[in-house]
Amino acid sequence: MPFTSAHGRRGAVAVTAAAALCLVWVTPSAAAPPEPAGKGKEKTTRVTVLGTSDLHGYIENWDYFKDGEYDDAAHNDVGLAKISTLVDSVRTDRGPASTLLIDAGDTIQGTSLTDYYANTEPITETGEIHPMAAAMNAMEYDAAALGNHEFNYGLDLLRTFESQLDFPLLGANAVEQATGNPAFTPYVIKTVKTKGNKPVRIGILGLTNPGVAIWDKNNVEGKLEFPGIVEQAQKFVPEMKARGADVVVVSSHSGTSGTSSYGTDLPLENASTQLAETVPGIDAILVGHAHQEIPEHFITNKVTGDQVLLTEPLNWGMRLSVMDFELTKVRGQWDVTSASSTLLNANTAEADPEISALVAEQHQRVINYVNTPVGTATETMSAVESRYRDTAVMDFVNHVQAQAVGAGLNGGPDADLPVLSIAAPFSRTAEIPAGPVTIRDLAGLYVFPNTLFAVEMTGAEVKEYLEYSAKYFAQTAPDSPVDPETLTNAGGTPDYNYDMMSGVSYDIDISRPVGERILNLSYNGAPVDPGQRFAVATNNYRQSGGGNFPHIATAPVLLNQQTEIRQLLIDFVVAQGTVDPAAFAENNWRLVRNGVPVFE
Repeated sequence: MPFTSAHGRRGAVAVTAAAALCLVWVTPSAAAPPEPAGKGKEKTTRVTVLGTSDLHGYIENWDYFKDGEYDDAAHNDVGLAKISTLVDSVRTDRGPASTLLIDAGDTIQGTSLTDYYANTEPITETGEIHPMAAAMNAMEYDAAALGNHEFNYGLDLLRTFESQLDFPLLGANAVEQATGNPAFTPYVIKTVKTKGNKPVRIGILGLTNPGVAIWDKNNVEGKLEFPGIVEQAQKFVPEMKARGADVVVVSSHSGTSGTSSYGTDLPLENASTQLAETVPGIDAILVGHAHQEIPEHFITNKVTGDQVLLTEPLNWGMRLSVMDFELTKVRGQWDVTSASSTLLNANTAEADPEISALVAEQHQRVINYVNTPVGTATETMSAVESRYRDTAVMDFVNHVQAQAVGAGLNGGPDADLPVLSIAAPFSRTAEIPAGPVTIRDLAGLYVFPNTLFAVEMTGAEVKEYLEYSAKYFAQTAPDSPVDPETLTNAGGTPDYNYDMMSGVSYDIDISRPVGERILNLSYNGAPVDPGQRFAVATNNYRQSGGGNFPHIATAPVLLNQQTEIRQLLIDFVVAQGTVDPAAFAENNWRLVRNGVPVFE
């Protein structure tokens, strides 16, 4: 059944509304337009829906990995505290009774703050409230869609987080495998008041990403299934209209590109464009997942010819989407006659002191925790060049993974298999400094909560895997200059989908076409036998098919340790006391052109 509720706004009259995250201070361009003029006896009104997405645990404008205020090249600010100020401003401009606030998912993963309350001091039903729940409740969110990262820490923690919220988590395409019934509230219909007019009923449909079935297979397999975004919207939008929704807004944790990172085995990953084109009755889509900035974009619905508004606020609370809908009463019912959207920038807002005070103790607790020294390093190891050069810091990750797999296989039937390890350069700024090494240093190196797996692969499969990974590099002729900034990310391949492998040696010839680049692949000084069996250390994201790498998702699983790799790094340093590259740095791969190294 749909979730319906009414609650008060801070310092405002009581209303019912659907809510979305907003990220920026109101600028003159975002000020409320004049009230629409009626035509003859027609009555008109306006409602506003605010939207955020991909907050990833940012509340304060703080970078836990750098231990300082967040900043980037564009001088963006982040976090719910600044969002809250913007929300209050828009509510004042538009009127709190006709303004809604919603979010498009990925809320409880992404910072040291969220990791702390999932792993170090996990939230419980009787313990303290999750800081994201506390902040969003205080801001009086009306609804939030589930993102794929909501499932990273398991269903028990997700359900606990859900129980702490004063608003529903929406997921129309997260269904119970046993029954096919929705496992979460599919949609909510909010009744909002506008001055001198009949109330407007706004329906918010929440859709999560089908990729959860791959990316968090170990948490959801046998429990939940994730049908297609378009298919579930086709089911629920007519139901929402039949229940009296005058305006239908979809909070969709799915990008607009029409592509999938996992091939065609699951429903489309980035399906928001197809959603707008295919399903009649949708007025607007709050887009998430892709971490892109879409101020205002219209898609023509192929069934009705109507224009569907799409907007996506930049991730981490950098932007706020402000969607305005003008409605005209037609035969006693409200009809959407126009829609528009703008983005507001969080760096124009001051932090809301109420939100900052609410989470201050938890925020400081996490700062203290991540700055705890756990060992020392004999020299500085930087990740700056890791995406195009073999570096000690990536060798460190692979060394820890391989050691953990070797220990896990010890005494079993696969104990004699040679152990290889693969890892991706998640951060371009991470560094393990010479001297004291803190939890923050190690967490900044491995920014995702991935867990350790080991699979069995043959030498031939290893080579095909590395060939696929090497598509990350732009083909560069032997006599052409090489610019590291344009050499990588070919075809839009993100850094986290470039894997480097330890335990074998190989060259990547970037002058050759994709599929013909891996040369001199050897193990223990001899060419790798295509039939030789290896144990390959990897993470749960890759093992479940993330990135669509060949063979690994279907390879026999040798070990599923269910321990976060980030924690393995911390445990290793605690146990060893010292991080010394002499113990693990190996320089086993390099970029070449016709056998000549690209970087000396």
